[in-house]
Amino acid sequence: MKQPDHIIPRDQHTVSRKDISDNALKVLYRLNKAGYDAFLVGGGVRDILLGLHPKDFDITTNATPEQIRSLFRNSRIIGRRFKLVHIMFGRDIIEVATFRAHCDSNIQQAKEGMILRDNVYGTVEEDAERRDFTVNALYYNVRDFSVHDYCNGLTDLRKRQLRMIGDPETRYREDPVRMLRAVRLATKLDLTIEPNTLEPITQLAHLMEQVPAARLFEEYRKMFLSGRGEETFKALQELGLLQKLFPATDALLAEHQEFEGFIHAALENTDKRIASDNTVNPAFLIAVFLWQPLLERAHQLETKGMNFNDAFFKSMGYMLSEQSRYISIPKRYSLVIRDIWALQVRLPQRFGKKVWSVLSHPRFRAAYDFLMLRAESDPSLREVADWWTKFQDADKAAQQAMLPKNKRGKGKRRRKPKGND
Repeated sequence: MKQPDHIIPRDQHTVSRKDISDNALKVLYRLNKAGYDAFLVGGGVRDILLGLHPKDFDITTNATPEQIRSLFRNSRIIGRRFKLVHIMFGRDIIEVATFRAHCDSNIQQAKEGMILRDNVYGTVEEDAERRDFTVNALYYNVRDFSVHDYCNGLTDLRKRQLRMIGDPETRYREDPVRMLRAVRLATKLDLTIEPNTLEPITQLAHLMEQVPAARLFEEYRKMFLSGRGEETFKALQELGLLQKLFPATDALLAEHQEFEGFIHAALENTDKRIASDNTVNPAFLIAVFLWQPLLERAHQLETKGMNFNDAFFKSMGYMLSEQSRYISIPKRYSLVIRDIWALQVRLPQRFGKKVWSVLSHPRFRAAYDFLMLRAESDPSLREVADWWTKFQDADKAAQQAMLPKNKRGKGKRRRKPKGND
């Protein structure tokens, strides 16, 4: 018996169980054993087909959240807009969603079309149509090892293009974050955004103002800490989306070329660190993005009669508060940002006990890296940066010899850090 056209048998695709995590397979098998339909879906299937190694494996099923919860004691139901189940295997979390239905009167939408609440369940075919991009609407069935393709996602993968399911403008209005996802997936996977999917983004960028700032922090992490941050930054800038995420940054890029160079150097460095499997703190790039706005704000306060030291430190709180209106910055990261900035004032003060307190500061390494990146776009900082490079690796005797003899115990006045203007 011939299978339906949307079902691709095992010998015609490259998805294999060996590429799927054991925990995801356990969830699929148990749901199937209990009589439910269950599929691996989305990025896990997409990435395997592209020859990549996915880290996350999402599952969708016709079981309700409550039914899923009853099958897995190690699970919890989360979410308001749409209920999901997280099944926990130690630190590994498998996310399971119930098939979603078409929009109807049970779905709550804002005036602009943004979906507010969406606990409406349907069939797998309806679920596919509710997904954002065709390449994310691919379903792997562990029962017969087939891939179900309801929206021609495989064709788009072969074309290396990202295409929205349904009318792009309507879908962006339902969830404006889809505009960010289009940019992120296109850069991450080397895909071209299909023209009809790309066209509405610039004119709908203002819809980002509806998205909660807390949600956008997670999107920021996904966009800039996935190894393609520099390309993502350029795309966001071109499409008018950067202005809605980092407005103070975007406003200063055109008039401060050195600031733009500083940002791109930081993004390139971050991408290299991620490619080398080194850790990256989300706070670092935010500190970079807001550096020139911080200096500009401090300068404004100076022109009103405030001394630089007070102006600089007062401006820190102001910039973090302003930025949090667009992308919420958790306190644990805002404290890191403050330390990185504050140490930029202290790093040029290479004398006495201050040197040792700076060197032993828990944020010294991040602040030093920050200074090194600043020095790439501002040659006047090269001497200070090179001094700290030598000093931190020298032995105790060499360090003592490097300290300026005539300034020990002096210099209470803090020097103003140079900007990128």
